[in-house]
Amino acid sequence: MPLIMPPAHPFDDDKLREECGIFGVVGVTDAANFVALGLHALQHRGQEAGGIVTYDPATGFNSARRMGYVRDNFTHSDVMQTLPGGIGIGHVRYSTAGNKGQTAIRDVQPFFGEFAMGGAAIAHNGNLTNAAALRRELIERGSIFQSSSDSECIIHLMARSMGRTIPDRMEEALRKAEGAFSIVAMTRSKLMGVRDPLGVRPLVLGKVGDGWALSSETCGLDIIGADYVREIEPGEMVVISSEKGVESHFPFRPQKPRFCIFEHVYFSRPDSILGGRSVYETREAIGRELAKEAPVDADLVCPVPDSGTPAAIGYSLQSGIPYAMGIIRNQYMGRTFIEPTEQIRNMGVRLKLNVNRALIRGKRVILVDDSVVRGTTSRKIKEMILDAGAAEVHFRIASPPTAWPCFYGVDTPQREKLLAATMSEDEMREHLGVDSLRFVSLDGLYRAVGQAKGRDPRSPAYCDACFSGDYPVAPSDMIEKGFKLLTPAQ
Repeated sequence: MPLIMPPAHPFDDDKLREECGIFGVVGVTDAANFVALGLHALQHRGQEAGGIVTYDPATGFNSARRMGYVRDNFTHSDVMQTLPGGIGIGHVRYSTAGNKGQTAIRDVQPFFGEFAMGGAAIAHNGNLTNAAALRRELIERGSIFQSSSDSECIIHLMARSMGRTIPDRMEEALRKAEGAFSIVAMTRSKLMGVRDPLGVRPLVLGKVGDGWALSSETCGLDIIGADYVREIEPGEMVVISSEKGVESHFPFRPQKPRFCIFEHVYFSRPDSILGGRSVYETREAIGRELAKEAPVDADLVCPVPDSGTPAAIGYSLQSGIPYAMGIIRNQYMGRTFIEPTEQIRNMGVRLKLNVNRALIRGKRVILVDDSVVRGTTSRKIKEMILDAGAAEVHFRIASPPTAWPCFYGVDTPQREKLLAATMSEDEMREHLGVDSLRFVSLDGLYRAVGQAKGRDPRSPAYCDACFSGDYPVAPSDMIEKGFKLLTPAQ
């Protein structure tokens, strides 16, 4: 019986998905093994494909790019033996820009370029909001693209730069880029890390033995036993070598940082640290805010696993309503599974989640989830809970309504497909068919991430465009296509 590869996350169409995770090391033995471990820890940030590039003086630059999970591709000796060297970078991805939803092997990073002063590889987390304009200009000047990824623009911009060193060329290239970029890159002897001036996407620095590591999240450092040193600052570029250690540059005009607040809500792993804050504790605090803002008489607080769990715990602790695992997740449900019949395929969300019937029957249940995007999965979960005999179903959502698409590295549907863009909260409640539906307020979310006074509308501390429509960088490519931004009056 054949194995079928369905579309990514066939039953998670109610979730926003990060585009990718990046990782790099220098000054270690067998860098590829460290990179593979780091990517494994960052697998939640991208599960369609992954790639690793290393450099060894005897063999030069070596690369491997594969579709699917890290564990299925970068744990075999026949692959890892082709990646020798003490410096390496890696990337795991979903597709957003470019060939959306249909990753091709040509789009899998890291990308590599050969320059007059030697080769360089680059891996990028985020989206360039002026990528289409850059690509047009580069093609008109003779560049030949090998992928549909916006990240390849950076390689071509570097090739056209007149900088004397590869770090100089990268600086010049990135000054022409708009949008969000956290980058790890490498030459034969140097590991580089860069964050855009707003610091939309995360990047952290760690020390591993005599070497150094860069990772999208601290959980990537934990898995290799690296000591967390600090975050790469917004607008900072670090150049790391075994000889000189970490050299820091600030090549961009300083701006007020606008880190993605949804990293705290969903994207990052709960065991990571963001901005000096535990992601788990922040999500628990969101649940507490929800309980204060949207109380309801009920018998049980149940998370929609696994992303709703910390917020559900916070809601339970604040409200005094018992926490319970009313929904059980099948931990072995992956992207590849046997689909013998149409009937089995139509079971949908039941392949991944199952209701704990003995616990749910006759109870008034509060379901806590991290977000509602299209609402399709939420409706299916509600039906499962009612079929199990629940007396009432109340949804509590640990983020504000997602009413605007993200253009900074997140797989977001078109605005008209976002439930909150076309319906009020009451209309969404009726659409989902639940007894009540409440979202945490934007001010409540800001309080949970440490902003005691809530959101300052004149100068927000985070990028919250998916909730507010307030884009810190104008999405110029999308505006060219007719996308309308909010005006101050709106």
